[in-house]
Amino acid sequence: MVNTVEVRHVSKRFTLRHTRSLKEMLVWMSRGRDLSDTFLALDDVALDVAQGEAIGLLGFNGSGKSTLLKLISGVMRPDAGSIGVRGRVAGLIEVGAGFHPDLTGRENIYLNGATLGMSRQQIDRLFDSIVDFSGISRFLDSEVKFYSSGMFFRLAFAVAVHTEPDVFLVDEILAVGDEPFQRMAVERIKQLRSEGRTLIMVSHDLDLVDRICDRGIVLREGRLEKDTDISTAIDFLRQSDRT
Repeated sequence: MVNTVEVRHVSKRFTLRHTRSLKEMLVWMSRGRDLSDTFLALDDVALDVAQGEAIGLLGFNGSGKSTLLKLISGVMRPDAGSIGVRGRVAGLIEVGAGFHPDLTGRENIYLNGATLGMSRQQIDRLFDSIVDFSGISRFLDSEVKFYSSGMFFRLAFAVAVHTEPDVFLVDEILAVGDEPFQRMAVERIKQLRSEGRTLIMVSHDLDLVDRICDRGIVLREGRLEKDTDISTAIDFLRQSDRT
């Protein structure tokens, strides 16, 4: 089976700053304390994702789920190891990511679509469908800095699913927006699955993950702790929460 995502012994470290002002910095220096330290968000993580798989990244806050998703998306680069992705990657990592606040919704469809690899001709062809799906035609010519988080989500999701991605990434974003659109978004994700697209998602809604995904990856403190079918992975996480 062809792999669409290959994660090879990936590690990612962040620097944590302890001071916010010159006065604090001077106090810390006078006491001989470090002005920063590092946090290992991912530690030697390795996994393969086959074409058409739906993966749920599970774990408690700070386990490294979102960091791994951002590395796969190309938003960040690993400090060690490598990540290979075959095909077009699209998805929703952060609300409003890829949007320019001073441009209108209409202009941002073209900007965001181009960022996700679509040509001007593709966007022209799919424009009406994107707007219909988003349900925000009334606000299309307003600057997106006036949009609510739900409107951001609607427009970003509509653009992303119309790119016909080979790999679709979702990070907790389905918690945003009203319930009718969330249901529509979930149905569209299921449609992508039925078309053989690869899905990798992060969500604390374990029931939703159980409905959509077939495999679960459990992370703990940056390390891969469990890689199994989604129901077993969710049970494992819930048991961990009790200990």
